[in-house]
Amino acid sequence: MGHIARGLPGGELPQWTVSTVMRPLHALMVAPSLLFVATLAVMLFHPPDVQLYWLDRIAFLLLIFIVLLRAFSLQQSLRVAGSVTWPMLGLLALALSCVLAQPYEPQNWSLFAAKWLVPFVLFHLAGLVFDDAASLKRFETFALVTLAYLSFTAIMSLAGINALIFPRYILDEGLGIHADRARGPLLQAVANGVTLNLLGLIALDSFRRKRLRGLLGLVFLSAVPLGLLATKTRAVWLSFAASVLMLFLTSTSLRLRRACLGLALAASIGLLVIFSFGNAGSSFDARLEERGPVEFRMAVYQAGWEMFLDKPFAGWGAENMQPELAKRISDFHQEAFFFHNTYLEIAVEHGLLGLTLYLWMVVALFRLSRKLPGSALPPPGSFLDGSFRLVSTC
Repeated sequence: MGHIARGLPGGELPQWTVSTVMRPLHALMVAPSLLFVATLAVMLFHPPDVQLYWLDRIAFLLLIFIVLLRAFSLQQSLRVAGSVTWPMLGLLALALSCVLAQPYEPQNWSLFAAKWLVPFVLFHLAGLVFDDAASLKRFETFALVTLAYLSFTAIMSLAGINALIFPRYILDEGLGIHADRARGPLLQAVANGVTLNLLGLIALDSFRRKRLRGLLGLVFLSAVPLGLLATKTRAVWLSFAASVLMLFLTSTSLRLRRACLGLALAASIGLLVIFSFGNAGSSFDARLEERGPVEFRMAVYQAGWEMFLDKPFAGWGAENMQPELAKRISDFHQEAFFFHNTYLEIAVEHGLLGLTLYLWMVVALFRLSRKLPGSALPPPGSFLDGSFRLVSTC
């Protein structure tokens, strides 16, 4: 490269330098959707047991820079997403005030970023990135590939074939929780199950539009229920069953209703196969009969409700919530207490203001697609078309 620069006239060297520097940026700006899904992949797969925590931060900042640079170049409008943005901003401000009120702890800031800041930014960047059919198709492909990987990993965990589980840190019992259940790279069975459920709905819509068909569609319809069963999480099973039942009863698509029947059949066959094996069946029996988690959560719910009634307006704040819960729950001794209920957690931490903002955001998200004019919706048969709204509400 040095001999190329020496061969240029003096007046052209700055122009050549700028062109060379901008070339990678231009490549990223041409297809920002690829950078977006790559950032999601880094956040999902970066190993927590090595010093690579900076990878997702660099990818996140690079995504922001590229998307904003592209928006300014194309003169895209940086408009807010209607009524959804305002409650999200309010919750973000409440969470930030709680973090600032506590002594500096990197863990508190990491939790604030993961729970509030990063979702807020990604939600609004997505509106600038996924603005055509090609970019939406890339996101759908990423979702289906991720679903296939998570389902495969969960099934391998259920079958005890650890040699095929990758990355290897998933098997490390010293990281995360639920090492005896299918938890995937999320290192928590509940989070893995919720992700499988959401991505499974996207796969159902892809099956409705015939993006998934034939043998590939059959594999998805068989693997997803098994992956969900492998999480051994009753709340995940109930939410999956409720979603499939609602779709079957409300959908006008015969193909989608057949897919729901196929999922129910696959889940039933999976349960029969699981209970036919002694060790696997006994572990499911023990999980179904286990009362400890239910009693623990009921104790947390009762203590949380009492705390909310004591301070319904101001809330307790993040710094006082855990110590107060420990005082009120005497039958269980834990290092930290988790509500497993976002509505109650926000009500206790931020009071009625936080709960109102959160309910506002949930309702606004459900109403967002209904406010779009017909011309703004993708054409029928494409990802996120008008019929997708029925699937997404489940």
